[in-house]
Amino acid sequence: MRIGIIGTGNMADALGGRWAAAGHRVLFGGRSPERARALADRTGQSAGTLRDAAGFGDAVLLALPYDAVAGVLAALGADGGSAARPGARRLHPCRRPRLPAHHRHGTGVARTIADATGARVVKAFNHLPDAVWRRLPPAFAEGPVAVPLCGDDPAALERVATLVRDLGCVPLPVGGLDRAAYLEATTAFLIGLWHSGHDPRSLLPPFEAVTAPDRG
Repeated sequence: MRIGIIGTGNMADALGGRWAAAGHRVLFGGRSPERARALADRTGQSAGTLRDAAGFGDAVLLALPYDAVAGVLAALGADGGSAARPGARRLHPCRRPRLPAHHRHGTGVARTIADATGARVVKAFNHLPDAVWRRLPPAFAEGPVAVPLCGDDPAALERVATLVRDLGCVPLPVGGLDRAAYLEATTAFLIGLWHSGHDPRSLLPPFEAVTAPDRG
C-alpha cells in the first residue's frame, strides 16, 4: 500500500517506520523538509511536501497535534483528496493534554476534517503514544492491542484495518464517524490519568463481571 504521512513527529516516525518494515511504501511530508527527509532516510522511504503526502496514494495518515490541524488543512487548501485517513494525534509528554475546542461544541476533530476535505476519514491510532506502536508487536499479557476504528465508509475502514493488522494489532470497529468525538474525548481522559500517575485499568472490573447474567 502507498501511504502518505502528514507530520514529522513521533507518531509519524513510529507508525511510518512500522509500515515501511511491513512492506508498504511511505512518503513523509511536513512543514519542515529537513525533518521529513530525516524520517525518510531513517526508514528507507520518501519525503516530500504536505501536498505530496496528501496525494501520494492509497491512504493518508494525519499525524499532527490538534492545534496544528487547521493550519495544515489551510495550507493544503482543504482539498485533501479522497483517500482513507486514519487520523492520529501525538502525545506531548511535557504538556498537559488539552481538549480541543471542537469537543466543547460537540463536534469531533475527525468530523471537522471530513467536512472540510470531503475525505473518507477513519479515526484510528489516536488512543496510544508512539512508544506502544514501536513495540514488535504491540502485545501484552492480555494479547495484542485493539485499535478502535470510527468511520462511515466500509472500504476505507477495511483499508485502515489492514494497516492495523500489519502492526500486529487487532482492528476494533466501534461505529461511524459520529462516534469519533467520544474516542477523542476518551483519549484526552486517558492521557490525563497517565500523566497524573494513575492506571486507567483500575477503573474497570473484569469483562465477565459486567457481562455475566444478573443473578440477583
